[in-house]
Amino acid sequence: MTAGTDGRGGPAGTTGSGDGDRIVALDVLDIRFPTSRELDGSDAMNPDPDYSAAYVVLRTSNGPEGYGLAFTIGRGNDVQAAAIRSLAHHVVGRPVPETAADLAALSAELVGDSQLRWLGPEKGVAHMALGAVVNAAWDLAARRAGLPLWRFLSGMTPEEIVGLVDFRYLSDALTPDEALDILRRAEPGRAERAAALVRDGYPAYTTSPGWLGYTDDKLAGLARQALADGFDMIKLKVGGSLDDDVRRLGLAREVVGPDVRIAVDANQRWDVGTAIAWMRELAPFDPYWIEEPTSPDDVLAHAAIARAVSPIRVATGEHVQNRVVFKQLLQAGAVDVVQLDACRVGGVNENVAILLLAAKFGVPVCPHAGGVGLCELVRHLAMVDFVAVSGTTEGRVIEWVDHLHEHFTDPAVVRGGRYVAPAEPGFSARLRDETLTDYRYPDGPVWTGLEER
Repeated sequence: MTAGTDGRGGPAGTTGSGDGDRIVALDVLDIRFPTSRELDGSDAMNPDPDYSAAYVVLRTSNGPEGYGLAFTIGRGNDVQAAAIRSLAHHVVGRPVPETAADLAALSAELVGDSQLRWLGPEKGVAHMALGAVVNAAWDLAARRAGLPLWRFLSGMTPEEIVGLVDFRYLSDALTPDEALDILRRAEPGRAERAAALVRDGYPAYTTSPGWLGYTDDKLAGLARQALADGFDMIKLKVGGSLDDDVRRLGLAREVVGPDVRIAVDANQRWDVGTAIAWMRELAPFDPYWIEEPTSPDDVLAHAAIARAVSPIRVATGEHVQNRVVFKQLLQAGAVDVVQLDACRVGGVNENVAILLLAAKFGVPVCPHAGGVGLCELVRHLAMVDFVAVSGTTEGRVIEWVDHLHEHFTDPAVVRGGRYVAPAEPGFSARLRDETLTDYRYPDGPVWTGLEER
């Protein structure tokens, strides 16, 4: 399958670099962080995650390299890294991508690998693998252009952006012409919005106080710190014990007061009836949204919950597997907040489709972040939404979790409760060399030291 076929809305092509520069290798590294020791990242479904990255490096014959990753929570790296390696033959020897057409063609070829598609299709480990490679290609293209990805992508013409999207399975909800209209309406104010991002940043909220394994004292202390740091929204994990959730949410509300928003996240823990009953018990504490109340694949369950718990919003997207499920959630009125994820779907191209779908249905995009590198990556996507798609930050925030940023060469920064717009070229996915040495699994010194202890 090539770009320009099967419902794709723009031009095809694999012209690549004009100077003959090619991708000569695809390296995959297994990088893991022992976050389970402090219960960072703990929630009702994932009690002891070790945040990890199946890390991709696209090496080139001349010039910068490209970096990407698939986020897992530990042993999933074994499977994820193998899936990424299986894609090397699509990439090695290919001209370095520079244009929207190049990046559309690469995405289409990876999605169109029928033998790997059979394992999905367009979902699960295989889809996350191609997303990591696509994101690394975007990082490489933006580095070659000397621009941060948000500027590189939002500077493309509406026609080029539409050409990135595979409209197969979407046209009953969003056509290429409708997508063009959305982008053309936003085009006149791009420069002013980009300047506003550089000046003011992008609104953020923090999940750092809310991990389920934290004590009440730690929750309260981190909630106070969030206020001092300028956040006007925090998020708590729920779903383990109703009594504990009532106590913890009451404590958080007492600490932050009535005007700070508190979102809650069940991480897929409940059936429909449980979700509705549980949220009625939490409603007196004015939760802003309930995130992932049930299976991310169950559109009708989300719709039923949304009707029953309104005006509490329903948010989901962290584990939504592709643009088709997002389309159905939006068509069914099942989601009030779209939480796209930089590493769950098929990379930048598919996330552009999700941004356009959300804009068509008038639903705000509040990306999922945290993990390894997700804050670094999704800030670019949210900023593309603001500059080139929706044209607004109203009702929109990016999640912030304050750990592991020090391992990146272009770390995400939040000041005064707002993400600082990245200025370095690329997609901000590059890990520091010392991190690659120290946290390599299983033979990096961090892991061999743990085994010795």
